[in-house]
Amino acid sequence: MSLIIIFKYCCGTHQKPQYPGQVVAATTLTRLHFLTYQPARTPTMAISSMAASSAISSSSSPFVSQKDAGVSPFSSQSSKSIQISQKRVSKKIVSVMAPRQSERKPSATGSVKTGMTMTEKIFSRASEKSQLSPGENVWVNVDVLMTHDVCGPGAIDIFKKQFGSDAKVWDREKVVIIPDHYIFTSDARANRNVDIIRDFSNEQKIKYFYDITDLGNFKANPDYKGVCHVALAQEGHCRPGEVLLGTDSHTCTAGAFGQFATGIGNTDAGFVLGTGKLLLKVPPTLRFVLDGEMPDYLLAKDLILQIIGEISVSGATYKAMEFVGSTIESLTMEERMTLCNMVVEAGGKNGIVPADATTFKYLEDKTSLPYEPVYSDDQARFLAEYRIDVTKLEPLVAKPHSPDNRALARECKDVKIDRVYIGSCTGGKTEDFLAAARVFLASGGKVKVPTFLVPATQKVWMDVYTLPVPGSGGKTCSQIFEEAGCDTPASPSCGACLGGPKDTYARMNDALVCVSTTNRNFPGRMGHKEGQVYLASPYTAAASALTGFVTDPRDFLH
Repeated sequence: MSLIIIFKYCCGTHQKPQYPGQVVAATTLTRLHFLTYQPARTPTMAISSMAASSAISSSSSPFVSQKDAGVSPFSSQSSKSIQISQKRVSKKIVSVMAPRQSERKPSATGSVKTGMTMTEKIFSRASEKSQLSPGENVWVNVDVLMTHDVCGPGAIDIFKKQFGSDAKVWDREKVVIIPDHYIFTSDARANRNVDIIRDFSNEQKIKYFYDITDLGNFKANPDYKGVCHVALAQEGHCRPGEVLLGTDSHTCTAGAFGQFATGIGNTDAGFVLGTGKLLLKVPPTLRFVLDGEMPDYLLAKDLILQIIGEISVSGATYKAMEFVGSTIESLTMEERMTLCNMVVEAGGKNGIVPADATTFKYLEDKTSLPYEPVYSDDQARFLAEYRIDVTKLEPLVAKPHSPDNRALARECKDVKIDRVYIGSCTGGKTEDFLAAARVFLASGGKVKVPTFLVPATQKVWMDVYTLPVPGSGGKTCSQIFEEAGCDTPASPSCGACLGGPKDTYARMNDALVCVSTTNRNFPGRMGHKEGQVYLASPYTAAASALTGFVTDPRDFLH
């Protein structure tokens, strides 16, 4: 007795079996039917129940994962459970049953159109193709290329070697060059990197080069901005529906504006400098639906730590992460930037949030260039969908030495710390400092450990000194930080987030324990290879500074 496997599927492709018993692929598998037949000399087949069904896991946690039917249950593991012991195999195809389908009207172009996700639509437009699917490799037209002092020299060198020493960039108004990483240092090689990108920018007449020449006083450099990912948004380089590439893994921050933004290597950047194009593979999309009113003790950093802790640092490898839901709609642009900033910590190719009134309002005084938002179709296919009830979440940290080493802040209350760091593209924006000031204001106490403050950009630095903190009676963040005993806000840059030269402000030159609003906590990330970094929101970081231990901010905010 042998088996014929007959597939019933929807919206998928069907491959004809080449021999009896072959498992054929369907893109959207929903049901298996088994029929028996009795030919002579046929193979025997054992099919495990695991391979014949696809289960959707559920739990009592606020994070519910709902795997989309578009994911075939025949994964590399489950397919191993289908074993064929073959003596003699008949080459005759006994039966192939086609699925019953409803009648379709022909499309206007003569080809069948299917729904696309936001990311797929942006790829489609940028590659000038009407239809794309995940896995396709296409040449995309780049709207903005960003590089900085760390990777810029390498990309420039490749550009000149491949296109010629006298070659011109494809569009001097679409290249943005921002010194920001190793700026306020006496390290000669770091300083030389800035010289290289300055010389190139002058040679190419790059319109958007944000230079710094006076390292002793950043305010004397009106063109200097600070951290590239925050500066890109503030200077109007982030626009819905566009393609933004950068030589930095956290370029994905710009996905908050409803655009495709991702980090690329120096070789790719050198090619883009010369052509304005890049060959990219269309990523499949994971959809994250966040609903519920945000508790006043949570920030977007808690949301992304929850997600990374759930799917792991490899859970979104080369996948788009699309964020939707009532919670997302309520977030400010800076909070959406925090969310998208850390998708790369889950392996994500890009993060993306649908543009809405909040997005358009933010862009009103930032750019005069036209843009066209895109949105996922109702029929779009997602590799998986995850749902989160944010009302059930608590303040989180990521313990050393991985962003997915998630724990509740209250569970770490016995962890003694040596310092707190508030800054970076993730946690050094204006609203991050306002959040930290809120905790210090509510406490009225003094910090127990050194607390370093590094505004991301020159604009953020100005906000720290001029914007009144709500409920403070007109006090600014800087006044509240001074009263709490924090260090004076430093010159805007990436600071110690990436470690940097030994004279970098707030770098961990000893094996210390730090609570930080940054994005990575791998060994040596902030300096000393034996240092321990707990990633946290500005709320949790400020609360921890006040106690000298990892602390749940609810201890002060309530």
